[in-house]
Amino acid sequence: MSDHTLLPLLLAHLTGQEDTVEQLQRLLTAFRALGPENGGDGEMPKARYIAQWLGGQDSPLAMRWYNAPDPRVPCGERPNLVARLPGTGERTLWLFAHTDVVPAGPASDWTHDPWDVRRDGDLLYGRGVEDNQQGLVSMLLLADALRTALARGAARPPLGLGLVFMADEECGNEKGLRHLLERAGDLFHPDDLFIVPDSGSPTGEDVEVAEKHVLWLRVKTTGRQCHASQPQCGVNALVAGSDAVLACAALGEDFPRTDDLFQPPCSTFVPSRREGGTGSINILPGDDCFFVDCRLLPDVAPEAVLAAARRRVAEVARRHNVDITVDIHHHQAASVTPTDSPVVAALGRAIQAVYGVTARPVGIGGATVAALLRRQGLPAVVWSRMFAVCHQPDERSSIAATIQDAQVFAHVLCGN
Repeated sequence: MSDHTLLPLLLAHLTGQEDTVEQLQRLLTAFRALGPENGGDGEMPKARYIAQWLGGQDSPLAMRWYNAPDPRVPCGERPNLVARLPGTGERTLWLFAHTDVVPAGPASDWTHDPWDVRRDGDLLYGRGVEDNQQGLVSMLLLADALRTALARGAARPPLGLGLVFMADEECGNEKGLRHLLERAGDLFHPDDLFIVPDSGSPTGEDVEVAEKHVLWLRVKTTGRQCHASQPQCGVNALVAGSDAVLACAALGEDFPRTDDLFQPPCSTFVPSRREGGTGSINILPGDDCFFVDCRLLPDVAPEAVLAAARRRVAEVARRHNVDITVDIHHHQAASVTPTDSPVVAALGRAIQAVYGVTARPVGIGGATVAALLRRQGLPAVVWSRMFAVCHQPDERSSIAATIQDAQVFAHVLCGN
């Protein structure tokens, strides 16, 4: 068979895989692949099942493990599995999914057991079925379709296929993609295409190409503690700190620029957490500490935000006769894939072919593993057609979208 027959074979094989999607989701969810930070034993049993499903004597995929040592889990390792099939050309389509999930939360918040998938028509309910098992199952379906097509004599696709199944995405990626990039970064080439099916929209039109800076500020106020019945003897850090909260919440006035690529289109400044406290109602607090979550447009310098925050709280400190310090608690730099990148164009054509909608590049305020790839000079996009209900009770995914997303990947793989 000539190579132009490959895409029809892939699409035909992917049609009618509803029961396979349900079976895979049911098995994958039952592994409860929680990281040790979330009280779990890691992802290894789940990753081994994925390798078993992909493998076999007739599998065209070459598989390799890049595990990260971790004494906190029973097997002592966190799994990172890479499965590859060369194409007829030099470039590779890389798809990424993470195998860990977040805790289910209180069982009373769910209408069923979150670790036992429930099907209701086209919908599957359970912890992890969307984040990230929808994308993961789409990748498995594509691999199975490709295996079947090649067994029938179809030529290899023009692009190679690379499937990456990562650990530790929910808790920082240190044992996952960060480890893989440090140990085997030469797997990836800037001319390759990189798609992360870990976020998206219900219509499938949103292609995430950019992420804002993530900047967390720590604001500490120091006054003087005393008994609450004698407030004249102290300086109330809680009151001053509350004034500082309002000052930091107004940082948007200093950085008003907007960019319609993002939603919301502006930088955001959200006081989000307070820590400490005296633990007693009858003590006037001498210390206060809170954090501000800042999501900054790519051209807004974090250093400028820090300087503006310090200017604002200096006035608060003067009014209340306290000391206030502002420091950077965490910073993750912004990342951008150019909207004219080959991966954006190829994915847009595929989305149009399968879903009949026009793709639109968007930016987000959250952080994904695509940012790690972009910082290595690898043009990555984040895309899937999903409800975006990850981490919620009654998390759900669409069987049809899982199959159709695999068809989108098939179009990209075949260069259509």
